[in-house]
Amino acid sequence: MIRAWKSLTLNGERLHNIFLSGGIQMQAPVLSWWAALIGLAVAIILILRKLNPVYSLLLGAVVGALLGGANLVQTIDILIKGSQSVMGTVLRVLAAGMLAGVMMESGAADTLARAIVKTFGDRWALLALAVASMVITAVGVFIPVSVLIVAPIALEVGKRMHFSKLSLLVALSGGGKAGNIISPNPNTIAAAKGFNVELSQVMIADFIPALFALAVAVLLAFLLRGKGSEVLDSDLENLAADSQVDAQNLPSLGASLVTPLLAIFLLLLNPIGSIFHLEFLEKINLDAFYVLPFAAIVGAIAMKQWKKIIPFAKSGMSRMTDVVLILIGAGAIGATITSSDLPAQIINLIKASGISGVFLAPISGILMGAAAASTSTGVILATGSFGKAILGFGVTPIAAAAMVHTGAVVIDHLPHGNYFHVTANAMHMDISERSHAILYESLVGLTATVVATVMYGFLHL
Repeated sequence: MIRAWKSLTLNGERLHNIFLSGGIQMQAPVLSWWAALIGLAVAIILILRKLNPVYSLLLGAVVGALLGGANLVQTIDILIKGSQSVMGTVLRVLAAGMLAGVMMESGAADTLARAIVKTFGDRWALLALAVASMVITAVGVFIPVSVLIVAPIALEVGKRMHFSKLSLLVALSGGGKAGNIISPNPNTIAAAKGFNVELSQVMIADFIPALFALAVAVLLAFLLRGKGSEVLDSDLENLAADSQVDAQNLPSLGASLVTPLLAIFLLLLNPIGSIFHLEFLEKINLDAFYVLPFAAIVGAIAMKQWKKIIPFAKSGMSRMTDVVLILIGAGAIGATITSSDLPAQIINLIKASGISGVFLAPISGILMGAAAASTSTGVILATGSFGKAILGFGVTPIAAAAMVHTGAVVIDHLPHGNYFHVTANAMHMDISERSHAILYESLVGLTATVVATVMYGFLHL
């Protein structure tokens, strides 16, 4: 019996080794394009119906794979493959959590906002508010949190200068959108890693589109300054309670700048070396995974808050948890689509129509951002689902990343998302009044998208 058991064990090991070596493989079939689209539609509908986005994406992936011709085992393989494909992005997003935690919880972001508004003065108040929101988002703070930080200052300025809430919100939201496309936030990381380019490259590529978006945001805010409800005395009540940090215990401006300046400096070393042909800098290739936590720790020490690094890290990690889970779900639905013939069908359809394939990049970003009402999720879905098709038109990876990324901020502020309601509460606006800003926010995002598409899609800069 012992001999028989050993023989059975050896045979099992041989079969296992044969399977691993490729002698026996269960290859997933090429899924039907229509099934992949149905899976994506199911995921979007479930998200709109308020089901948890992660479950929505996973269910959509399963439906698409099964309808497309995969069996139960092959469907799991597709989902695992998709989840594995986003692990690099997951690591960098988790690293970004440290920086976000330090900037938000230490009061550094609040210090930056107050310094910018004070520097510009009342005459340029709307520009100051937009720049403050842009800068705070650009240094790694989430855009909803940026608006929450600047909103109390904006309400005070609005009351003093008789600016409407609509005008103030457009300035804050527009500036935040401009900062969001040049930040080391999860959406930028997803755009970079979705097309296998460096994070710093995407940040640099989107800088000029961001400036155009900022200009349009300020212009619209100026034109709207007398439209909509004014800031009331009741809106100014309990502003201290609404603030994220005690204004009396904020760090100095110099200390607050250490984290963002160090992070930007280290991330730009390699690109600067490439631009100026400095070989010793070109050899320095510091990944965001190392740079962002390092800059955060150094910044915390500079602000004399190094004892709070653990709470800062905990806060940053908790804010990144939802993003990481969505990344896994988006990787699954993305794998379902890339395992189908949908990318090839899209390429054939666009070629037959005579429309430039360049437009697929911004359009996919716009549609996915709108579907999820989230920049990060929109970028993840667009890169995972349409990245292969976009590159199939000869679009360079950095151009694709820039166009998809800017496209995702066009209509990512719809009511089925978190940002819409957070900003409404921050500005003391009801749903109807908050909805009036949607068009103007979209114009800001569309400006960035058009500029990016012209620059990188047609001028090939």
